[in-house]
Amino acid sequence: PPPAPPAEVALTIATNTAYVGACPVMAAQRQGYFAAQRLRVTLQPHSSGKQALEAVLSRQAELATVADIPVVLAALDGRPVQILATIFRTGRDHGLVARRDRGIHSGADLRGKRIGVTLATSGHFALEVWLNRQRLDTADVTLVNYAPAALLPALAGGAVDAISGWDPFLDSAQQALGAGALRFSDADVYQSIYNMVALAGYLRQQPQTAVRLLRALDQGEQFCRRHPQQAMAFLAGLSPAGRAAVLAAWPAHHFGLELDQSLLLALEDQARWAIKNGLGASRQVPNFLDYVATDALQAVRPAEVTILY
Repeated sequence: PPPAPPAEVALTIATNTAYVGACPVMAAQRQGYFAAQRLRVTLQPHSSGKQALEAVLSRQAELATVADIPVVLAALDGRPVQILATIFRTGRDHGLVARRDRGIHSGADLRGKRIGVTLATSGHFALEVWLNRQRLDTADVTLVNYAPAALLPALAGGAVDAISGWDPFLDSAQQALGAGALRFSDADVYQSIYNMVALAGYLRQQPQTAVRLLRALDQGEQFCRRHPQQAMAFLAGLSPAGRAAVLAAWPAHHFGLELDQSLLLALEDQARWAIKNGLGASRQVPNFLDYVATDALQAVRPAEVTILY
């Protein structure tokens, strides 16, 4: 007789439903790939990976989609999180939007200005790297901490001269300010590495659930690559102009499950930055092999696991 189907498992995934990197998760939900793996998934919306990871740490969700910086900060604080797989990479979603009426026409003009940013996020890290490229330091500007959704009101209201963050927040700021907005971005400055993460204890207890999850996400990745027009409908809250901008950038995005050695190198680099800025409890760069779980991806896409042990 055929084997009995696996028991249905209920999961909550904390994710940013407006962010293009979460497309594989939303495709797996909307196209029924999770259901086909006997996973009853609830998507819990958040505006940042920092918030999404906090939902996992506080046991409000089993999994979260996050960029690399929240994982680094969790590791520095000894929090037992692990990356199952990188699900998305891009160099086109981070940057700054500045007000031209504040005399900002080039990167050098940011000296002495107030910049809104969500501290201890990828927007914070990308801002510091970008400032260094302009031969500026954070001491040359004033950083003002805002939640991601509060960045646009702060910029539009004049509380800050520029904001640093990621799309869709930057795109919304550009549209709101129109010709008065100037956007700075550089694909060579920062590559966003977007990951699926969970608590290490959960992955030890639910190894087959992790495999089934990645099988569904693998199908979601393929859908997002092959059907960008349809996938656009999954992104919540985008204006028509915002959708056009995201679609134009689609070919530059990389959808695909992987655990690459470059991930560890990026985490180590960002850990040094975080330690320098006093953002974590530890003063030592962690061994990030302890924060990666390879077994599930080895079962689904073994050729995409290139981490060296």
